[in-house]
Amino acid sequence: MQNIYDLTLQELEQFCTPSYRAKQIYSWLYHHYIDDFDAMNNLSKDFRQTLKTTFQLQRPKIITTQHSKDGSKKYLFQTHDLHNFESVLLKMRESQNDETGKIIQEERWTLCVSSQIGCKVGCAFCLTAKSGFVRNLSAGEIVSQVVSVKKANQIPPQKRLNIVFMGMGEPLDNFDEVIKAIQILANKDGLSISPKRQTISTSGIAPKIKKLGELNLGVQLALSLHAVTDELRSKLIPMNKAYNIQEVISTLKKFPINSRKRLMFEYLMIAGVNDDIKSAQSLLKLLNGFKAKVNLILFNPYENSQFQRPSEKNVRSFQEFLMQKGLLCTIRESKGLDISAACGQLREQNL
Repeated sequence: MQNIYDLTLQELEQFCTPSYRAKQIYSWLYHHYIDDFDAMNNLSKDFRQTLKTTFQLQRPKIITTQHSKDGSKKYLFQTHDLHNFESVLLKMRESQNDETGKIIQEERWTLCVSSQIGCKVGCAFCLTAKSGFVRNLSAGEIVSQVVSVKKANQIPPQKRLNIVFMGMGEPLDNFDEVIKAIQILANKDGLSISPKRQTISTSGIAPKIKKLGELNLGVQLALSLHAVTDELRSKLIPMNKAYNIQEVISTLKKFPINSRKRLMFEYLMIAGVNDDIKSAQSLLKLLNGFKAKVNLILFNPYENSQFQRPSEKNVRSFQEFLMQKGLLCTIRESKGLDISAACGQLREQNL
C-alpha cells in the first residue's frame, strides 16, 4: 500500500474526484500535521474509508531526541522496516522582542534532512559510512522528516524552514526520490518551502550534477570539496577516483544559479590535513572565476576517529587569507557538539 506522503499534489489530484479534495488532504497533511485519516473531518466518512484502504498515512517515528544547549535538536527516526536515520534541527537565530513584547525578529531554523539510510560514498571522515549502506529513503520519508520536526516543535505551517540535504546519505545517489521530495516540499498548498530555500549538498557525482542543472529547479547546490588535490581528495572521498576535481569543477561551471546567489563549496577542515595556508592558496586558485562562497566546517570528532579538530588559529588564518583575496568565506558555527552532532553518531549509538 502506497504511503500518501510519497504523492505530489498532481498525483493525488488524479486519484481524487473532484480534484479539489487533493488540496484538502494536503492541508491536513502539511498544515495540521494529522496522524489519522479520520481527522480529516471536512471529507465524507466514505471517502476517508477509501483513503484508509488505498494509502498508508505513515511517517517514520521519532524514537530519540537530543537537545543541545545552543537550541539545536537531533532526532533519531525509525522507519516502518525498523531502520534508523537522523535529522538535525538547527536554530540559526533567536527571536527578539521589543519593550512591549512585540516580536521584532523571528527565530530562524534550518533542518538538515537525510536522503539515505547509511551511505555508499564512504568518506574517510564520516561516521555514517562506517555502518555501510542500507537503502534509499522514499520521497515521503524525506518529506516526513520536515512534517514530524515541525509538529514536534509546534512550528506553525506558515513558518518556513531552510532545508539542507546534508544529513545521512548522498542526495544525488537517490536522485529521483530527492527531486520528488523537493517538489512536494515546494508545493504552495503544502509546506510551501521554495526551492531557493532548499540546498543539496553533494560529494560530487558529476553526471547527476549535470542532470540536476538541466532540471533547473531553482535549488541551491553545495559541493563537499574538502581538498584541493586529487591525491588528498581521493583519500578523503573515494568517489573522487571516479569524478575528479576538474571534472566536477567543469560541471559546476555550467550549473544554473540565480544571479543573486553563489555556488557553495563546503570545506571540512581537519587538523594537519588540509588546514594550512598552502591549501588556502590552492583553493583560491581552484575557484577562480566562480561566484562562490566557501563554508569552512570544523571537523567534529567522534570516538576512535583518525582525524582531529583544527585549531581556531588555523581556521581564522585560512578564512582571513581567502577574504583578503576577495573570496567570500564563512566559518560555519559548530552546533550541537554536546548532542552527538556528527552525522551518524546518534544512529551508531542505537544500532
